[in-house]
Amino acid sequence: MTPVSSHSPHGQSSLRTVQVLGGGNAGSSAHVRSLTSGLVARGVRVTVCAPAEADRTYDFSGAGAEHVHVPRSSDPTSVAVLRAACADADLVHAHGLHASFRAVLALSGRRTPLVVTWHDRAYAEGARAHFVRLLERRVVKAAAVVLGSTSALVDRARSTGARDARLAAVALPGPRGAVEQEDPDRLRPKVRAELGATGRPLLMAVGSLDKHRGYETLLDAARAWRLLDPVPLVVIAGEGPLRTLLQGRIEDEGLPVRLIGRRDDITELLAAADLALLPSRWEARSVLAQEAFHARVPLVATAVGGIPELVGDAAELVPYGDPGALAEAVVRLLGDPGHQELLRERGVRQAATWPTEDETVAQVLSVYDELTQHRPLI
Repeated sequence: MTPVSSHSPHGQSSLRTVQVLGGGNAGSSAHVRSLTSGLVARGVRVTVCAPAEADRTYDFSGAGAEHVHVPRSSDPTSVAVLRAACADADLVHAHGLHASFRAVLALSGRRTPLVVTWHDRAYAEGARAHFVRLLERRVVKAAAVVLGSTSALVDRARSTGARDARLAAVALPGPRGAVEQEDPDRLRPKVRAELGATGRPLLMAVGSLDKHRGYETLLDAARAWRLLDPVPLVVIAGEGPLRTLLQGRIEDEGLPVRLIGRRDDITELLAAADLALLPSRWEARSVLAQEAFHARVPLVATAVGGIPELVGDAAELVPYGDPGALAEAVVRLLGDPGHQELLRERGVRQAATWPTEDETVAQVLSVYDELTQHRPLI
């Protein structure tokens, strides 16, 4: 795609987009930061509406965007603030269900095109699941285009009533900044020693301590690994409502598992691991899976959501909620260095098929172009 000029023909000013974030999802926030950088480089004016803490973490302002603090959805002022921020936007692009619903409310009565990206599913059970479906229906019917990060999300949007739903090109953003990373081979023993995994296999899981992550199944599987010599250590990086329950089980059952809370050195932790584990009930475009492949770490994951589509034949896939299958896959892989190396090679090839950040920006710009034809972008 030809780079976008910051000045449209006939003296028109450049396109102005508003990116709307709820601020609670790390994957979508990193995506918006990457997207913002690419759009600004192509002459598009970008305003990011997100909680202040999201801007502190992802530095949208540093990427060239104007940042507008919009409180989380529970704050009654959020829609009013968002409506004011979108007043002269040519197009609004919302990320995630709750941010998208607020954008729909903020654009009520206006003809501003709305693009929605679904990075993941909203998790809900019982009566709340019905409420979530109502929100989804309201959002997709108001959106001009819905972009889904997986085929399953595209199908969900279509079945919910989307006029136009497409598979999104969503890249895994690269690290910000140009600081040289320490040599992984030198760093690995240091990280393993810090975690207590010297002389034993290190199994790494990353993600919030929520029910849908499947960590209770992971603890069930860890019982079987106590019989191995040496005993593998499972390390879970993340924080959430299940911490007390999980920590209680680890202590009561003597499980070889450590909860280390939120970390900002996930790349280094993964690079030090022998295997990466993803036992979730649902995943879309799992950041952990992508980072594991880039780090050349074999992955054992559940065959759910967008995982099979994302990883192809480059990971060991097991059913969700089956601790026996998870335990057996890990034991088999730890005992087969040749298969580990095969998965590493497949992972590198699979990662090469994923979209780049430039391709992600190009797709989004093509959608914007369709919806703002009065203001050519290319």
